[in-house]
Amino acid sequence: MLKYVGNVSQLFGIKEYTLSGGKAKGVKSFDVKTGSGLEFTILADRCLDIAGLSIKGINCSYITKNGIVAPEYYDENGIGFLRSYFAGFLTTCGLRNVGSPCEVDGESFPLHGRISNTPGEEVSATTEWIDDVPVLTISGNMREARLFGENIVLERKIICKYGENKIILQNKVENQGFKKEALMLLFHFNMGYPLLDENAILVTPTGKLTPRDQEAISGENEYNQCQPPTPDYAEQVFYHKLKADQNGETCVALINQKLEIGAAIHFNKNQLFNFTQWKQMGEGDYVMGLEPCNCYVGGRKDATENGTLEYLEPGEIRNFDLTIELVNGAVEIDQLIQKINNLN
Repeated sequence: MLKYVGNVSQLFGIKEYTLSGGKAKGVKSFDVKTGSGLEFTILADRCLDIAGLSIKGINCSYITKNGIVAPEYYDENGIGFLRSYFAGFLTTCGLRNVGSPCEVDGESFPLHGRISNTPGEEVSATTEWIDDVPVLTISGNMREARLFGENIVLERKIICKYGENKIILQNKVENQGFKKEALMLLFHFNMGYPLLDENAILVTPTGKLTPRDQEAISGENEYNQCQPPTPDYAEQVFYHKLKADQNGETCVALINQKLEIGAAIHFNKNQLFNFTQWKQMGEGDYVMGLEPCNCYVGGRKDATENGTLEYLEPGEIRNFDLTIELVNGAVEIDQLIQKINNLN
């Protein structure tokens, strides 16, 4: 390879820069190019979440009308989260609340928690040649802590290899405090146009489907179908009990047969027992969220009352590993669909 190039950045690499305009001003970012046609942007100052993502020039992610917003504009009151929510391909929700804002034991918990608006610490970007293959890695830590309160650290590594259409997302959550803490974690993957349009279909190994509310019940029969942008569309949320292999590995995907591309999320049900689907077919607000999680989206108060809230003991570490896979072409799509359908 090195005989053909002066600098490998013409093929692959990580470009580091800082955004300078509007509410995005000051956000440290990384553009990643794998050399396979997969390109994406990591926001170091927003939990090392993924903003834009494309495969061979075709966008797969959704960016809200807010655009990228620096963490200093975050408003945790009520649903203020929605004013700094950029969505992107991935927004991480948690660590101590997911879903509806609420108050528990005199403490207020904001919509989807605080971690997605937390800048990374000890952030690094490296390229290492392993067995003659370049491996690109971005890593960092996000801490949710307060005086006289919790001290929980999310350590994240984002890894991809030259020539592959996969992103490995390794997450380690550690309770560095001295008392038991609740842990709610949801990986909010957001599919957008043109991957998402009326030709797209959601493919899941669903064993049981549960609509969240009456609005979702009205769309239950077409939960996996996508409509064109629809005026006054009200969001629909579905909980999926997924089938998995003997090790707990499972997979969901949004496939666009017309474009011959798809985005798949691989994860383990022993780490993330629930899969939440967020379907929003509105005009401008046109997105489908694929959301592996260890909770539901009713909020911490609801999870406490229904007994689904999970906890981290002092010093306890839990790992949450996911793989993002982009498929391209009819053959790869058929293989992915067959793999999902074969899960039992």
